[in-house]
Order: sequence, then structure tokens, then C-alpha cells
Amino acid sequence: MTAFIQPNLLPALPEMVMLAMACLVLVVDLFLPQEKRGFTLLLSLITLILVGIATVYVSPASSISTFGGSFILDKLAVTLKLSVYVVTFLVFVYSRDYLKDLNIYKGEYYVLGLFAVLGMMIMISAHSFLLIYLGLELLSLSLYAMIASNRDSVTASEAAMKYFVLGALASGLLLYGISIFYGLSGTLDITELSGIIKSQAASNPVMLSFALTFIVVGLSFKLGAVPFHMWLPDVYQGSPTSVTLFIGTAPKIAGFAMAIRLLVDGMSDLQVDWSQMLTVLAVASMAIGNIIAISQTNFKRMLAYSTISHVGFILLGLLSGTELGFSSAMFYTITYAITSSVAFAVLMLLNREKHEAGEIADLRGLNDTNPWYAALLAIALFSMAGVPPTVGFYAKLTVINSVIQIDMVWLALVAVLFSVIGLFYYLRVIKAMYFDKPAENQVITIKEALDVKILLSANGLSLLLLGLFPSLLMAWCVAAFA
Repeated sequence: MTAFIQPNLLPALPEMVMLAMACLVLVVDLFLPQEKRGFTLLLSLITLILVGIATVYVSPASSISTFGGSFILDKLAVTLKLSVYVVTFLVFVYSRDYLKDLNIYKGEYYVLGLFAVLGMMIMISAHSFLLIYLGLELLSLSLYAMIASNRDSVTASEAAMKYFVLGALASGLLLYGISIFYGLSGTLDITELSGIIKSQAASNPVMLSFALTFIVVGLSFKLGAVPFHMWLPDVYQGSPTSVTLFIGTAPKIAGFAMAIRLLVDGMSDLQVDWSQMLTVLAVASMAIGNIIAISQTNFKRMLAYSTISHVGFILLGLLSGTELGFSSAMFYTITYAITSSVAFAVLMLLNREKHEAGEIADLRGLNDTNPWYAALLAIALFSMAGVPPTVGFYAKLTVINSVIQIDMVWLALVAVLFSVIGLFYYLRVIKAMYFDKPAENQVITIKEALDVKILLSANGLSLLLLGLFPSLLMAWCVAAFA
């Protein structure tokens, strides 16, 4: 009989703190009256701060693993987890007044958000197929419930159902790929898998490529890459804007981590195969995302197709297979999450009683009534478009540079071309804010709290700060892969 070996629990301290605090928030919220719901938000924000402190406390000088090698804590995990906490903190604060206006200011939003963050944390540190899948399902189930949280909205219920059905299909495909790899290797550990793939690359090339295809399909769905993007526009448009804000930011960071753990850590010997797959997905995502976004009149739906195009840029960094490409893709993912939080936060401020702002027309004349928020949204849109001196320009530049370094100049030219095409629909929104006048019955009123105004202003100005001084964040991204 093999003796039980007590695993080192310290690397998983942030996850344990998050689980304990999420359960505490759930129980406390049950006994709170509606007028004191702000305490649930406060407790949720304290949870994120405590988990951030715990993550910094256990931050290792070098990579360490526990639970039989299935859980890893390294510089990559620490940086991505801290990014998730910061973005989620912004989402929770920005969503408060919006949830009140729509009469859905309930503790479930924050409890589900915390459990979703726990799923993301597990995905980021997972080093086995089993743990990756568990984290992914915890995240997905939380998101399904968050989307359907507005029970009176038919569109929200429809969006939740679409996401659930398609998400289950994608999970099944991912599991099928995992089962094939398990059948070939006899292990679920990503580190062991890497060595086994190297030994079997010559004897089972077809089966390995077959299994890899299903893994890439599952990843593509979670990231929202073409042609597995069909859920994203409908979910963005149909969900409450506070949920759209959450879906469009933090989970993208977890999806990037999942891609790194599976493709880079576990299947580096199949890089030629998955690089070719990602090349096709990247070009298709940039093309479809930017072209279809031009015809959209709904702002959230436009941002959904914009997200698809940005996923194409993230895939450019991954397919390069170099440390520069990985760090560039990581920088792009984090900064895009920060940028999206500004865009959706300004949109939420425009909500009026019994009217949820979502159309580009709702932004007309914003500069006349609220020039500061118009400026912040313009900065965010210019960053998405990749216009200097915003951080989006540097993010696109580094990703394109990583592709050029592997002698795929044609791919870099394609990326530049679609960036120019994408500039059109961002400028159309800016035109609506600065040059169009609102309809006679359209009154733009923004009732923002002081904390939201300060946080949103800092969030928007950080896009300029990181654009002028990108090394503030890029150094962390480079160190994560050093």
C-alpha cells in the first residue's frame, strides 16, 4: 500500500481564501435586507483584496507545484491572477449603480462573480487536464447563471440558453480531445504529457493531430475565435451590460492562461501543427470580426465583433511560438481587458430608468453633456483601434513584431490591413459622440457616484499611461516567460 503524502497547501492559499470568502459572502447575503446590499459588495471587494495579498505572499522565486504536479504556481500564474483581481474589482464597482437602476441589485451577482474568479484562478494554475476542466466548468456555470440573472428579460434568458448549449458542446469537444490524449499517454499531467508526445510523435502522428484539433476547437470557443464565435455577439447583446462587462474582460485572461498551459507547456512538440491551426483562426477572426462589426448598430454587438478581431491578434502572439510572442499576447490580453472595462462602464452610466442603453445612437451628443466621459470612451476606442499614444498601439505593435521575427511578414501585413479596416467602426462611435445631436426625446443624464468617477477616470487614463510607459506592465509579462 502506498503511503499518503500530504501535499503542500501553501501554493493554493489564494484559492482557499477565495473559496472561504465566497461562501461567507453567500451566507451573509442571505440575512441582509435589500437596502443594505452594499455590504455584499464591500465584502466582495475585501475578498478580492485579501486574495490579492495572499497571492503576493505565496509568490515564488521559481516555479513550484503541488497536488501531485497538477497545480503549479509560477510568475505567469501570479501575474495573471493579479490581473484578474484588478479587472474584477473594477467590474464590481462599475456594476453597482447599473444593477440598482435595473432593480437586479442582488447578492447573487457578486457571489457568482467570486466563484467565477475562483474558476479562473484554478485554470491559471492548473497543470493537469482534469484541473483545467474543473476550473473551466466552474467558470462557465457561474457565467450561465450570471447571464440569466435578470429574470424579467427575455433576451437575457435567450442569451443564457444559447451560451449554455454551445458551451456544453464546446466542453464535450474539449473532453473528447483530452480523452484521446489520455488514451495515447495514460496520463492527465501536462508535464508528463509533454515528454510522452515527444516519444510518440513519430509513431502516432495522425492520432496526436486528431486529438490536438479537438483541444484547439475547445480553446477557440472559449476565446471566441472564428468559426467558433457564434455565441459571442448574441451573449454580449442579450446579457445585462454588467454581465457583458464581466464576460468581456477577466475570462479572456483565463482563456489565455488555458492556451498557454495546454499548447505551450503540454504540447510544445506539436507546435508546427497548432501554429498552423492558430494561423487560420487568427486570419479568420481578424477578417470576420472587423468586417461584420462595420454593419452593427448595437454598441455591445459591435464590441462583440471587435473582441473577435482582438482574439485574432492574441492568437498571432501564440502562434509565433517564441517568448516574445507569448509575452506580447499576454500584454495584449491584459490591456484589452482593462480597455474593455472603460468602454462598457461608460455605456452603463448612460442607462436611464426603463431604458438600457445599448445602441450606438444612445451615445449621440455625449460630448455636449458629459465631455469627460466622452473623452474616456474615445481613449478606450482609440486604444482598441491601435492608435498611438494609447496602450493598444503598443500591444498591436509587439504582437505584429513577434510574427515578423518568425518570417511571417505576410501575416503581419494582414493584421495591419484589418486594423485599418477596424478603425472605421471605432471612428463612427466617436463621430456620434462628438458631432451628432441626440434625438429630441433623448435626454443624456449620468448619475455617477464619486468612487465610480474616480476609478473610471484612473482606468481610462491608465490606457494613456501604459501607452507612454508600456514597460510598467511589459516587464512583468516578459518575466513570466523568462
